[in-house]
Formats: sequence, C-alpha cells, structure tokens
Amino acid sequence: MFVELSHEIVAGMLTRADVPSPHLTVAVPRAGTGASFEIESLTLVGNTGTYLDAPYHHHADRADLAGLPLERLLSVPIAVVRAVGLEAVTAAHLGEPDRLWGHAVLVHTGWARHWGTPRYLNLDCPHLTTSAADALVDANVALVGIDSAYLDDPADPARAVHARLLGADIPIIENLTNLDAVPDTGSRLTALPAPVRAMASFPVRAVAVV
Repeated sequence: MFVELSHEIVAGMLTRADVPSPHLTVAVPRAGTGASFEIESLTLVGNTGTYLDAPYHHHADRADLAGLPLERLLSVPIAVVRAVGLEAVTAAHLGEPDRLWGHAVLVHTGWARHWGTPRYLNLDCPHLTTSAADALVDANVALVGIDSAYLDDPADPARAVHARLLGADIPIIENLTNLDAVPDTGSRLTALPAPVRAMASFPVRAVAVV
C-alpha cells in the first residue's frame, strides 16, 4: 500500500506567511498554435507545500539539492514518533535511540488537519526542541520530517534545530500529511526533490510504502 505524505501544490496557495504563493501560467498553449501539447511555467519558492531542506539551507559548505545522497531519500525505513497534542517535542518523546538508528524519523503531531487555514501558521504549532535535535543526531537518523509548518519553534529566529540537523547532513521535510496512516515501524519512505544546483529547498512528493 502507498500513502501520500505530500500536500498538493495549487496556484495561489499559502505555505508560509513570509514567502510568496506559487504562480502557474501556460507558456505554450494547445489551442491556436497547432501544438498537440501544453507547457506550463511554474514560479515558486523552494519552501512551498511539502518541501525538503538540504544541508545547504543553513550551511554553505554542505550538500545542496543536487548533492543529496540518494540513500537518505529513497526507500528509507521509517520510524514514526507519535506527538499528537504536544507543542514542544523533546528528546524524551522520541523513544529508544535504537529504534531510530538509520531511519527516516517522521514526527506525527496531527497539525496537518489545519492545513489551508490561518490556524496552520500560528506560532503555537508543534515543533522540535534542541534536545530532540541532539538526540536525533546522536541516533544517526537518515532524515527528519514533521506534519507541521515549522520543525523549529517559530518564535525563535535562531532556528537551532535546523542548524543542528543540517549541520549533521540530515535533510528535513516540513508540512507532511497523512502520518496517521503510516505504522510506527515497517514502512519505507521515498521523498525526492529536483536535483537543482545551488538551491537549498524544494517541494517533494513524499510517499510511504506500507
């Protein structure tokens, strides 16, 4: 069974309050040109929809999107952390490190239910603490994802969780969905961004194979 973990990208949608919405136009129309095909032009920022941050996002000497190793993105074993009802997810909420070792750790907060509403972007959205980030680095995880708008506390401009994880070459995915349909263990994640050089973030089609 496949579980869709990405939100659809729709022209005019709002992913974050501080970034512009995507803009979709038709570059080559079917009608009136004799062409049997259509080509669209999509303008968007990397932080649109369900997106991945490469280490280059916080560290200029680390991997950009094109430099990400596929073993962190393709058919990675999943460990789900259940954190519904929590605002701050700490190291104590992650469980035993052995369960996380080498896995894509996906934090299920239930916040995706607010997607597309003003509530989704509120500053009290669920996020990780620096103690959780340190524990994830120590557990040698492959990737970290969350079904919330921010992995860091949005009220803290330091973005220490991003800095710690990306500094350890651990990619981050924000704005996941449908994590309630993914079992705690036993599934595998594929989440591939376009391999763009000198770019740090890009939307992904994240899929769990259950």
